[in-house]
Amino acid sequence: MHPTLLSLLGLALLGTLQAQDTIPVQSDFQQDKLTGRWYSIGLASNSNWFKEKKHLMKMCTTVISATADGNLEVTSTYPKGDQCEKRNSLYTKTEQPGRFSYTSPRWGSKHIIRVVETNYDEYALVATQISKSTSSSTMVLLYSRTKELSPERMERFTQFSREQGLMDEEILILPQTGERLEGQG
Repeated sequence: MHPTLLSLLGLALLGTLQAQDTIPVQSDFQQDKLTGRWYSIGLASNSNWFKEKKHLMKMCTTVISATADGNLEVTSTYPKGDQCEKRNSLYTKTEQPGRFSYTSPRWGSKHIIRVVETNYDEYALVATQISKSTSSSTMVLLYSRTKELSPERMERFTQFSREQGLMDEEILILPQTGERLEGQG
């Protein structure tokens, strides 16, 4: 490959990596306080699967627990038709508290997850950079300890999603589901 082209590719990659590093992580992150049950209140993404499935999405429950080696086990229960579907993910800790990595065994995509901000007992704002061999996308999640969240928190989610380059049509406040999710399906 021509040296100039290599230099340009290197600069483009460096720019992408630096752009990802501009996403903040909760200062003084306390992982043990993030564990427990959360409700997915908002979801924003510029991925193709989100655009295709957005109209079907509803609020789900997510249970976060710490593993013995300091990683996070994340179990989400989604309504799917008249049943519940569970997805388990293992978020591997990184050198930066509040930042985790995950590789999807199903899709082969690599995820860098950042807990952007949280007060642990009310809400958590989480940003994920997803990369596959052919594409990359951004996802922002708004978690709440209850099924309701203040308008100020909802607005913060929308504002942060826009700051990540997401358009209004890529930002969704998830409709609530029935109580059957309470019992995890």
